Amino acid sequence: MKIRKGDTVQMASGKDRGKRGSVLEARPGERRVIVENLNIVKDHRRPRPMKNPSRMGQAQVQPGGIFDLAAAVPVSNVMLVCPVCQRATRVGYSVRETKEGATTKVRICKRADCGEVVDR
Repeated sequence: MKIRKGDTVQMASGKDRGKRGSVLEARPGERRVIVENLNIVKDHRRPRPMKNPSRMGQAQVQPGGIFDLAAAVPVSNVMLVCPVCQRATRVGYSVRETKEGATTKVRICKRADCGEVVDR
């Protein structure tokens, strides 16, 4: 997957189209990412006792209520934001040589006027 944890991405489609956020979690097996403060859904939870209460004699209870959670988004619905040109871009790969003579594969910005390395 070309999107990684910590990347800044822009939503390309959906109810949050055009908004930007940081990737909190990447799930390559599911081809999905969780983006901070985007694709927010409501989760209704019932109060329930905690498994390991810290106080003796009194059971602690996790509060119930309605919680806002960031739901997973298909990776095809987000675009990486280039840290150099600050625009949404497709991601390409380039093979670069290191000082020791070994080669590494790095992600690059596919914008025609940018082409900078995304990985730092």
